[in-house]
Amino acid sequence: MPATLRLLAAALLLVGGASSGLRAQDLGSPPAQPEDDAIDLTFEGMVQYALSTSYRMRFLNLDIEQTQLSLKASRARLKSRVDLDFTVPTINYISESRWDPSVQRNVIQREDSRQVEAELSLRQPVILFGYPTNGFLSLTNRMYRLTQQETDSRDIRYYNRYFISYTQPLFQANELKNDLEEAELNLEGQELEFYGDVVDIIDNTADDYFELFEIAYERRMNVAYVERLEAALSVARDRVATDPDRGIEVDQVQVELSNARENVTAIESRYRLETSQLKTRYGIAHSVELRLDPVIELVPVPIDADQATRYALELTPRMRELDIRRREAEIDLDNRKGRGGFELNVRLSYGREMQDERFGEIWGQPENSYEVDVEGSLPIWDWGGRRAEIEAEEIELRKSDLRIEETTLAIRTDVENEIRNVEEFEARAINLRSNLDLARGISEQSLDRYEQGAISVLDLLQGLRREVDTAENFLDAYIGWREALQSLQAQTYYDFERGTFLLDRFGIDFEAVR
Repeated sequence: MPATLRLLAAALLLVGGASSGLRAQDLGSPPAQPEDDAIDLTFEGMVQYALSTSYRMRFLNLDIEQTQLSLKASRARLKSRVDLDFTVPTINYISESRWDPSVQRNVIQREDSRQVEAELSLRQPVILFGYPTNGFLSLTNRMYRLTQQETDSRDIRYYNRYFISYTQPLFQANELKNDLEEAELNLEGQELEFYGDVVDIIDNTADDYFELFEIAYERRMNVAYVERLEAALSVARDRVATDPDRGIEVDQVQVELSNARENVTAIESRYRLETSQLKTRYGIAHSVELRLDPVIELVPVPIDADQATRYALELTPRMRELDIRRREAEIDLDNRKGRGGFELNVRLSYGREMQDERFGEIWGQPENSYEVDVEGSLPIWDWGGRRAEIEAEEIELRKSDLRIEETTLAIRTDVENEIRNVEEFEARAINLRSNLDLARGISEQSLDRYEQGAISVLDLLQGLRREVDTAENFLDAYIGWREALQSLQAQTYYDFERGTFLLDRFGIDFEAVR
């Protein structure tokens, strides 16, 4: 399972207010369509649409429900079970060769019998101090009626036996305990897989949101650029009115303005295409308008590397998934050792029995009955097959240990690298934000100086273009900072911006990673 829960932190970066809890059995429904046929798009709203319309989520819900029922069935095996076995009737009318001691040879004898039999048993697994022993204690009552027809007579016998018995396998794997533990591990693994797939959807939603965020911010940048060029064109026309020889300056600004307007049109077309695809992907009516206000918030986030590494190792399900795989390998090894080796089954029983020609007398004067059965199996030679299978399972266990060691080192390295990415993008974004303020000031000054005749129109256009380039570089650095911060939060399950656990922020009760 992609159980790293990548980009789950994206919601914390872009959603204000409390978020709805995500649960396996209650993903909620998509937000209602607004009456004014417009939606102010937020990341949280997109996630709600994605989760509520995802077929994958429905399949995962069914998988968890199926695994829960399997666990329920395994736990039911630890409780008492009552069975009624009956045969109604057994009819034998057949000739067979049988040994006749009176004549010391086999003779052909015909059997003509009718038997009706029933057995009622109460079976209880033996559990000591909460630990299944793999043994069973049972209370049984067995009754039958046997009718044998002879040539000139008929013999009827009634039989009744009630007894208590105990069966205990020895030198074998505790299948009852192992099956129950495997069912519990399967359920936990399904829950981890569920949240991993939830995050895959959130990951895709984050890509969609940031792509639309970039387009919306670029549109805002270019609209501002068009407004400055329109102001520059007005100034150029005023200057040409007083100095006709400078008419080319109007043409130069007009060309740049036409290109800028065309760029805005292209961006708006990209925005309409992207929102149209989003509506299809998230089940939103095409008549609804999607609006996004690209507000940039850049506040430095202090991150402690040791704390982040500890969170990555302790909070995320990645290590727990490896622990589950290792435990499953241990169970497989235990089961493998219990097959094909020395086995011993002990069965003890004690009860009372009675048979009589009359049904009413079978409870009259019963006699004691008991049974001791010790059955064993000792393999002598199998050409090393069992030993090889056990060694193969032991190798799988060692591979699990290597995966845990490798993943631990990888987590430490990934967290350290992501922290450096956050710090680098953060420094770049802060620096470019200052540069963008300077570029805006220069653009305003350039327009004033051009109006005063202190600079040429080419210098003015160059200054205005420099502001746009700086804004684009700032946007790239800001998006890089957000993505690096999201990746770090997904790796650690901790929201460093708000100083809270990531899943708690979403109201997700997920004890498997605690």
